Amino acid sequence: MSQHDILVLYYSRYGATRDLARLIAEGIESIPGANARIRTVPAVSTVCEASEPAIPDDGAPYVEYSDLQECVGLALGSPTRFGNMAAPMKYFWDGSTSQWLNGALIGKPACVFTSTGSLHGGQESTLITMMIPLLHHGMMIVGLPYSEPDLMSSQTGGSPYGVTHLAHADGRAPISAEEKRLALAQGKRLAETALRLARTQS
Repeated sequence: MSQHDILVLYYSRYGATRDLARLIAEGIESIPGANARIRTVPAVSTVCEASEPAIPDDGAPYVEYSDLQECVGLALGSPTRFGNMAAPMKYFWDGSTSQWLNGALIGKPACVFTSTGSLHGGQESTLITMMIPLLHHGMMIVGLPYSEPDLMSSQTGGSPYGVTHLAHADGRAPISAEEKRLALAQGKRLAETALRLARTQS
């Protein structure tokens, strides 16, 4: 069976969104034939100057637009910033006009995930705003169904729009057991969907 890459693209300031990304990647790679390609985006400066080295000191490599072309699916994650995705992630998508013009993402499945400092800190609005550029690119959104029991019982994070994490104000709260199971389930669901679609198009 050939391996198909699924892009796990995230931005994380304090590590919580990164931790969710790694769990989603683990869920992806639990499906035979699926490989997670983990990438991040550099921080941006409010004065429009370079603010990060060309290669990260540690963690995932920076994403390239070719990653969008080469992968059969996408998991997109960002912490919330006033109910929206963080500026570095928005900056990346604002530069994806060439991929939109050539239809690089049309028909590919995608899911979204986020982390917030408070339970009602804009989780669902952040997930929805991350979906908007993906829909403009022609992607198909894969959510989390209520057949996942943790979606009904979670006291921390979780949404039918995508897995969430409650990091608390200091950003230090660990991923809860429910959040972990939901992240793994979301990765599995994305991978299964991506592989089914890839088989029909090959």
